[in-house]
Amino acid sequence: MNNESASVGIMDIQTVDIDGQLLRVGVRHGNDASPPLLIFNGIGANLELVEPFVEALGDIGVIIFDIPGVGGSPVPLAPYRFSTLAALTGKLLQRLGHDGPVDVLGVSWGGALAQQFARHDSRRCRRLILASTSPGVIMVPASLSVLSKLIGPRRYTDPAYLERVGPEIYGGAYRRDPELLREHSRHMQAPGGRGYLYQLMAAWGWTSLPWLWTLPQSTLVMHGDDDPIVPLSNAKMLAATIRQSELYVIDDGHLFLITRAKEVGPVVRAFLRGNAR
Repeated sequence: MNNESASVGIMDIQTVDIDGQLLRVGVRHGNDASPPLLIFNGIGANLELVEPFVEALGDIGVIIFDIPGVGGSPVPLAPYRFSTLAALTGKLLQRLGHDGPVDVLGVSWGGALAQQFARHDSRRCRRLILASTSPGVIMVPASLSVLSKLIGPRRYTDPAYLERVGPEIYGGAYRRDPELLREHSRHMQAPGGRGYLYQLMAAWGWTSLPWLWTLPQSTLVMHGDDDPIVPLSNAKMLAATIRQSELYVIDDGHLFLITRAKEVGPVVRAFLRGNAR
């Protein structure tokens, strides 16, 4: 395990070798003995993009890593499935010294991985937060216009293109404030074409619906009411199927964890601490 001189906000950045796969990992230690929050990011998203949300969590400990092929984690030799990444995550937690339970948050694509991890290693997942996500291929889909703009990683490589299509695909605050898109693009690290393709392939044919009802974790389902990528109906489906769940809807779009970080950070904190909202 090597420490880099760089850091993301108050997170320490490490490069960790798990069975030959290098992972760029961000770790922020909490101020108490509560489990850390493990964050699975969205497709093509490097860990810097959630910095505003992490800051809004207060003293909650955080673990987040760049998915293989994204950000500072090299592209793996072969494609993978969500089950592969869930097993890899378990090994990473052990390497970091976390043998006990963690809390888990997944956003968008990472929400599917969070569901898989909660099933794959249920004893390690204490509480579950699903943001801007769905149960997989059996879902209420985005419009064809939006889907066509998500097939490739161009929005990560072309700031002008992101500024043009961002309001349509992200919705919410990004429809009203172009500066938010410019700020968002400044923190992006473009994923490699093969890395982005592998993420798409991991989600191909995957669904949690057959077993979603078996998840034992207390779950907070969070969603924006103007989410073009993952329509709100999907959050309602998740909340209706997971036995111990509550639904939190905010007036915003797909990336509300970033645009409304100061508002939703305390909501997540209260849920993790077991307090009523």
